Amino acid sequence: MEIKDIEKLAKLARIDLTEEQKQAYLKEIGEILGYVDQIKDVVAKAGDQRRVPDLRNAVRADQASNITGENTDALVAEFPRKEGNYLKVKKILEN
Repeated sequence: MEIKDIEKLAKLARIDLTEEQKQAYLKEIGEILGYVDQIKDVVAKAGDQRRVPDLRNAVRADQASNITGENTDALVAEFPRKEGNYLKVKKILEN
């Protein structure tokens, strides 16, 4: 990358740059492009290693894991305020 490339980018972005800014951007963009080249090299060296392995769908059938009412008696017995099988709680809604 050269100064003329920085000037062209600045013109496209419609910004004015001083000579110092152009030099700074030239250095920064050069470093960024160097980093991108390193990433390209790593990807190229990885080759087939980055291939996704064969996947299979691992699902199970939907089945209820509990029996309805199995724990009801134990819960009702532990609740502090109850009336029959109904649990009494503090009123939180007003009319």
